[in-house]
Amino acid sequence: MKTKNKDNLDLLEGLLGTGTKSPEETKANCLRVLEAAYECRFMDEKMGKLVRQNKGGTFHMNGLGHELVGVVGAHTLVQGKDWGFPYYRDRGFAIGFGSCLVELLGAFLGRNVKHHSKGRMMPDHFSHKELNIPVQSSVVGSQFLQAVGLAKGLRLSGKNEAVYVSCGDGATSQGDFHEALNFACIHKLGVIFVVQDNGWAISVPVKDQTAGGSIAKIAKGYEGLTTHEADGTSFEELSKAYSSAVNKARNFEGPSLIVAKVPRLGPHSSSDDPKKYKSDEILEEEKSKDPIPKYEEWLIKMGLFKEEELEALQNKVKSRIDEASKRAEEIPYPSKEGVTKHVFKDVEEKVVISSKNENESIVMVDALNHALKEEMESDPGIVVFGQDVAHGKGGVFGTTKDLTDLYGEERCFNTPLAESTIVGTVIGMSFDGIHKPVAEIQFADYLWTGINQLFNELSSIHYRSGGEWNCPVVIRMPTGGYIQGGPYHSQSIEAFLAHCPGLKIVLPSNAEDAKRLMKAAIRDPNPVIFLEHKGLYRQRAFSARKEPGPEEIDIIGKAKVVREGSDLTLITWGMSTVMANEICDKLYKEEDLEVELIDLRTIAPVDYETISESVKKTSKVLIAHEAHKHCGFGAELAARIAENEFEYLDAPIKRVGSFECAVPYSKPLEDAVLLQKADIEKAIRELADF
Repeated sequence: MKTKNKDNLDLLEGLLGTGTKSPEETKANCLRVLEAAYECRFMDEKMGKLVRQNKGGTFHMNGLGHELVGVVGAHTLVQGKDWGFPYYRDRGFAIGFGSCLVELLGAFLGRNVKHHSKGRMMPDHFSHKELNIPVQSSVVGSQFLQAVGLAKGLRLSGKNEAVYVSCGDGATSQGDFHEALNFACIHKLGVIFVVQDNGWAISVPVKDQTAGGSIAKIAKGYEGLTTHEADGTSFEELSKAYSSAVNKARNFEGPSLIVAKVPRLGPHSSSDDPKKYKSDEILEEEKSKDPIPKYEEWLIKMGLFKEEELEALQNKVKSRIDEASKRAEEIPYPSKEGVTKHVFKDVEEKVVISSKNENESIVMVDALNHALKEEMESDPGIVVFGQDVAHGKGGVFGTTKDLTDLYGEERCFNTPLAESTIVGTVIGMSFDGIHKPVAEIQFADYLWTGINQLFNELSSIHYRSGGEWNCPVVIRMPTGGYIQGGPYHSQSIEAFLAHCPGLKIVLPSNAEDAKRLMKAAIRDPNPVIFLEHKGLYRQRAFSARKEPGPEEIDIIGKAKVVREGSDLTLITWGMSTVMANEICDKLYKEEDLEVELIDLRTIAPVDYETISESVKKTSKVLIAHEAHKHCGFGAELAARIAENEFEYLDAPIKRVGSFECAVPYSKPLEDAVLLQKADIEKAIRELADF
């Protein structure tokens, strides 16, 4: 093969980052790009037909006009080394990075394919562990923070692997996009942010979406970020921008942003009609910018291909797509019997508890601190981060004190004051299979700005990926009231969290349980939310215990019978356990009333077996919790007991909790709102006399 002239050969040298001077190798690289672009285009056409034929796929998100920007990005990276977080219109990247055509079409049809979620997600929500493509979701912009979290983990491991993350221009309005740029620049991470800017966020034009018309202008304010504005239909411009970004990432020099202007040649989705908001002139203008004919013309101009070669390749790829579609239709649907599988990754339950503990008594905050130190000592993959957790402060309650001094600022560091950043980066860091991040949300009350990453992302990753990915992370949060924290430092949020499948929720009442369960949480392959009651951090009367040894561990999901009894069952957790134990002790001494006190310890999974056995024994049930009584977790327990143990009950199930209002600051008002020992005592007496 000969190029037209030496100037063309010089121009081609280095495109796609090959650095090759071989015309044959250059042609092969260009051929692979064109072939992948054809595969993407003809797959879109096939998917559109399958939707119209009602053959299993009911939702089609086309990538017409976006093919080249994704494919070139994929071919600039190294498959099996680098990582990709492609958004739902970036099938070009997925194909270019090696995704199987049959599997992509099978996922589109909702079939039981090995990758891309096994029918759990909509089409083009890519997931492929062997290709380093973590599971993607429908939530716009959620992938950014996960990408930088992964890049941070890679940086900690000294790996020069690049992380690609893409989006449409509409996603740049999300706060997570800017939080991700900020975090990536602070830590100089090798992330390549790619904005495939087609000028429309569904029907919203860029003038209503982005101040200044381009996110590139705004992003230039982030120090350390290299910004490229490229024609997303130009192979030359894309290749140069990607090569620069990849080289920067490989050299640990920080992130890059590529804003690639592309046309959206089809509707937003199969349910959208662009003629409702685009004029004929706009549609024609976009059609004239089709990247595939433009790339074909460039290849011919450069002397790399002849028209007949392009036509032959088109026919070859069309046949390939037709064959892949036939094979995809032959793949069976997922079995209904497995629909609830993969909510949690299986874990080997292990209990190691010393029968002779001669250690000194410690309070809960110290027990948690010691658990973190011991686990970090034994596992170099454990990383602790959050607001104010590092250096001398060690968190606002001192739970992470000394960790930076002992293990360095790479393993215990502060984050920006941004909860979405904390939860999102936790997810990404856990993807590399090496790191087990333990993050702190300074107060449970502040979680809500990170709830999208927690509820929509972290909780369901194992399920959405069909078991392909899991997130071994711990998110610690001080919770609860009784310390005059006011409305924003006193919330009890366990009932909110319990409604989200895929999260394990721990809430210990004493130092002994706290240390053993923290160790179990860190070693668990699933996400664990560890709620630490602020009022119990340094409480001694009940919560201080002899410190468990370094190897002691307990089971997440097992309640503890604090005291046995036969008159009634009292179910509690957290601060309520401490209050209840005092009242039970008083009533036993004064009136010989035997209350069986159960400390749940973990809200999810809940140990219903222990509850059931106790109810059958005592036939009376009281549930006491600090959270509001209305829709508190006690309501769920009461419903299950009524449903399953009704025949054993000798009295109505009784609940006590706090008032349904915010927790005020003034101490008399706080006491009036929050559950008190007197409330528990009154309820016990009433139930015992029933």
